[in-house]
Amino acid sequence: MKVSALCLLLSCLLNAALPAQAAEPMSFIHPPPENTSDKRHTYYWEILEAALQSNRSKYGDYKVMPYGTPMNFQRAAAEVEAGEKGRINIVSRATNLELEERLRAIPIPLDKGLLGYRMFLVMPETQARLDNMQTLEELKQLTIGQASVWTDTKILGDNNFKLVLADNYEGLFQMLGVRRYDLFSRGAIEIHAEWLAHKNKIPGLTIEKKFVLAYPMPRYFFVPRNKDGERMAERIEDGLRRLAKSGEFERRYQAYKKLVLADLDLSGRKVFRLTNTQLSDKAPPLNDKLWWDDLAPELAPSNRTGR
Repeated sequence: MKVSALCLLLSCLLNAALPAQAAEPMSFIHPPPENTSDKRHTYYWEILEAALQSNRSKYGDYKVMPYGTPMNFQRAAAEVEAGEKGRINIVSRATNLELEERLRAIPIPLDKGLLGYRMFLVMPETQARLDNMQTLEELKQLTIGQASVWTDTKILGDNNFKLVLADNYEGLFQMLGVRRYDLFSRGAIEIHAEWLAHKNKIPGLTIEKKFVLAYPMPRYFFVPRNKDGERMAERIEDGLRRLAKSGEFERRYQAYKKLVLADLDLSGRKVFRLTNTQLSDKAPPLNDKLWWDDLAPELAPSNRTGR
């Protein structure tokens, strides 16, 4: 009897331990790059990994992986919106009001608003025209190329810019090369890498030298609006706040900023600040330095002469 009781006790203890041991890791499946040279999202997936690792003892194991087939943003958002039927369950995008209705946002600016500092890819004759411009109204006489689903498209349209729209990211570079529009507005965090990737395919392509558009445009993680999505959102936000508290978030952000801005000359540029009509009240206050970077040191005029 004693042996039987002992066996029963051991069996109960083992069975009680099995669910924890056998629990499936939380899976975070994101879209892969749109092409082999597209590095725009690497930093964000690294931040996600760090956030999940920071609270592993609380939430358990996890898996972060790209889906096997490239997809554009429109398709990626639809897949996340599909919930359990979707092929991916997380995206990292600049927020807008419609997206926050469709998907569950984790409203922490992953790059402290850096994406909202916009510069232009241009062709040589356009730079010559820009050299003689001084005002925002003059700049608005030129056309800007945009993808129809980008948050910037809504912001620029609401600020009365003339837009030429397309649905294909790579196609926008080709359209600029054949002068279908004047300015390709790109984030300061991505423009140099994109110029390097396309300059040999589009002779004369250059980074405009004089202006910056700036508007508060945070990039968030988005997950499905369902029970699993809520669990994902809770874990991600908890992890990001742990990184912020430890200083790890700021360390990673500063290293990222240094990397992506290293080859850009921002000092002394004329900055036109625009209103973001797509920014909801979920965003942190714009004066909160923990989550927003005003780039004041980088944009300040240098002591050089002859600019």
